[in-house]
Amino acid sequence: MREDYGQAYRELYERHWWWRAREAAILEVLRDHRSSPGWRRILDVGCGDGLFFEALSRFGEVEGVEAASGIVNPDLVRSGRVHVCAFDRSFQPGKQYSLVLMLDVLEHLPNPEAALRHALTLLEPEGTLLITVPAFRLLWTNHDVLNAHFTRYTKGTFRKLARRAGVRIDAARYLFQWTFPAKLATRLGERLFHRQPKPPGIPPSWVNEALYKLSRLEERTLGALPCPFGTSLMVVGSKSASA
Repeated sequence: MREDYGQAYRELYERHWWWRAREAAILEVLRDHRSSPGWRRILDVGCGDGLFFEALSRFGEVEGVEAASGIVNPDLVRSGRVHVCAFDRSFQPGKQYSLVLMLDVLEHLPNPEAALRHALTLLEPEGTLLITVPAFRLLWTNHDVLNAHFTRYTKGTFRKLARRAGVRIDAARYLFQWTFPAKLATRLGERLFHRQPKPPGIPPSWVNEALYKLSRLEERTLGALPCPFGTSLMVVGSKSASA
């Protein structure tokens, strides 16, 4: 992530329609998949400054791991709620978690299979793994460049990755279907006009709110349907028998 993007990330997360709609969709999925006792311990991988902690705390005790120390509040580090380190085998918290989240994390990693394998070692036997990733290489734009992405996924390519890593996929679906043609048009415009990457901004308040409501309406009406496209992919998984 570029430094100027990192500095603006908190405001984007808290106000931008896309981040707000993604959070709402994730919380709905968590409510649907939560067992009666709930989750005892939750790990948010790539948690940034713990911006999702407050919402996640409804489901259990939350902590996170983040590699970029510059974006983490030192108080979170001192309290032990955020571990500042790479998410690899060197991260050994000495405990397991009943819910592990990897929200738009795997696309940043040169070896996502190793990260998934490590996530499984930290997951309790009956635990839940929730993952979101950007969808379809066809939609590669300057946003991916700005965020230092290595790839984008489809259900098929993610299924192959999950099988190699030992993840059982319990549910998978695309999000943000309505943004698919818009993203495709953005890619075309960038290629035609040679636009350079720049951090996203927050639209005017009325546009921002309208796009949020459109995304939520789409989620409520099309969310349960097996739509074959979208700009994000959400996967709910667990440990496979082989893992």
